[in-house]
Order: sequence, then C-alpha cells, then structure tokens
Amino acid sequence: MLTARCLSDDTLAHLEAAGHVCVLKDTFDFESPSEIANLILAENCEAALALHLYRGGRLLQGHRIPFGVIFGGTDVNEDANQAEKNTVMGRVLEEARFAVAFTESMKEMAQAQWKARQISLAVTSAVPIQPHAKGKIYVQSQGIATTPNAAFNWNTFLQRSEINQSADNLHIFLLICGLRQVKDPLYLVDAFSAWHQEEPNVYLVIVGPEVDPVFTREVKAKVKRAAGVRLIGEMPQEDLHAVVKNCFAVVNSSVSEGMSAAILEAMDLEVPVLARNIPGNAAVVKHEVTGLLFSNPQEFVHLAKRLVSDPALEKEIVVNGREYVRMYHSWQVERDTYQQLIRKLEGSTED
Repeated sequence: MLTARCLSDDTLAHLEAAGHVCVLKDTFDFESPSEIANLILAENCEAALALHLYRGGRLLQGHRIPFGVIFGGTDVNEDANQAEKNTVMGRVLEEARFAVAFTESMKEMAQAQWKARQISLAVTSAVPIQPHAKGKIYVQSQGIATTPNAAFNWNTFLQRSEINQSADNLHIFLLICGLRQVKDPLYLVDAFSAWHQEEPNVYLVIVGPEVDPVFTREVKAKVKRAAGVRLIGEMPQEDLHAVVKNCFAVVNSSVSEGMSAAILEAMDLEVPVLARNIPGNAAVVKHEVTGLLFSNPQEFVHLAKRLVSDPALEKEIVVNGREYVRMYHSWQVERDTYQQLIRKLEGSTED
C-alpha cells in the first residue's frame, strides 16, 4: 500500500492494523508521475491512498493500481478555483475508487464543484458523462487519540525556547503548523509582540516542520525581530502533546484548513483553542462554546486577554471542547471507516 507522507500517524496505523504493509512517501519528493511509476514497480505496490486531490492524487493517475484520496482542504477551498488544477482534480476524482471529506460541508463543496464541471463538459460532448463525485465521497471526521509524554520536562522546553521566567506566571500560546504560507504563521506576530511588550508574561511559540524553505527563512527573520515570539522545530508527537497539555492555549491562524488535528488534540487535552474564523475551523470550533474564533489580529488579542482574565470562560470552553471531541471524533470509528474503505481498493476495477 503506497500512502502519502502527509497522512496522519493514526490513518497509517488503521491500515497497518488491517494487515496492509504501507510505504509512506512525501508527495513533495516527486515531480512527475513517472517517478511514482518507478516507485510502484520497485515496491510492488498494489494500491494507494493519497492526501490532497491535487498534490497527491494527480501523481497516481494512469498507473493501473486502484487508489483512494482524502481531501486536504486547500484542494477544495483554493486549488479548485484555478481552472487547470480543477480539471486535473476532476479527472483524479473520476479515477479514484473513493474520496474522504472531513466534514459534510467539504463533501458538498466537492460535489458542487465537479458536478458543475460535468455540466460544462456535457454541453460540448455527445458522449454521456458520469458525475465524478457521485457516490464516491464519504464523510469521516478525524479521529483523535492523544498520548502526551509523561516524562516530558516543561521547564527544559521553556529554556530551549529562551523563555526565562517562572512557569507559574506564564501564559504560553502555542501555534502548531508546518512553515508554509497557507498556515500563515506570521499573521499574529506583530499584534502579539505588541501585547507582550505590555504584558511580558505572554508568549507565542510556533512549533512545526520547515515545509517551504524560502518561506521558512522569512518566518525565521520575522520571529527573530519579534519580542515575545519564539520558533521551535518539529517535535515527536508525544512530546508535542505534552507541550500542548502544558501551554495556556492553542492557536490556529491558517488561511485554509480541512480539519485541524492540532485544534482537536488541544480540545482532547483540555486546553482552550483560539482559531481564525475560516470555514474549516468554524466547522469544529463554536465561538464561546468549544473555543474562540477571531477574524483579525486585533480581535485575537482582545479574545486572548479575555481568556486570560476569565477562568470561568476558560473552564467552560475546555469542558465543552473535550465533550465535543469524545462525541464526534472517535478514533475507533475512524479506524472502522478506513478499514472498510480500503476494501474498495482490493480486486480489479471491474469487480
């Protein structure tokens, strides 16, 4: 089973638990379908699962192995608005055995997007065209299971982050993201830095891998000049969960999201969430119920100050967030869904 590098560890575990041997690869390491063809041959892959209809799915076309795709978020929210990418993704969806959307609204957007394309094509074609998306898209929210490292030393982490204050007096806001433009990690930096100069016990710590080398240099240069903002590289998942558990709040400032695992993991670990008000975040964060939504940096600072000064609000958000994750993001349900879907990749296309 060939799988995309960006799939979660849990998704990979679901496949392996069903007896599949998986080869995990990063789509950014491949420039053309021919490179994927060589990999499929070398690894004797019988099926594939890709994250992101464009970045992952386009590489799997025409290789005569069955595959499924998982919508990433930017494929439906942004790439679908570009004609060339839209056409490619429509063809990918036509060839895929199944597709997974994290939310009902994402499924509806995909269906509307490629149904519209079919209507356009049908005008100039005498051959009946079957809708790409019909009956293929399944909704499965991300299943969440957190495993914080019990031996993790919070004070050591603070020292590594060059935060030399007593942990008792600190309010650490944690932004977890790969360093690429769609995650917009610099969105809050100026406003947060100004707040830190007023209240030196608040810090914004950005944690994540260096995905885009050019943009990473921009982020590092900006953070270096920003008081109260720190940048930490990628961490093992169990250590990252421990950091989340110890911080004051988790922040999401993305321009586009499918479904943020960091938000859901924070809820599971009983940590409040402040998220940018975009469709992917608003699908899981209900304002003042399971978290706080902001539309600009100034509103973020206002809500963050409110959260710091209102323990009752913090407690209510934490309780509601944990209950939400337990009810709607079951890890076992996710496992059952993917193990059932993978059966669609068994056998020939004619089966």
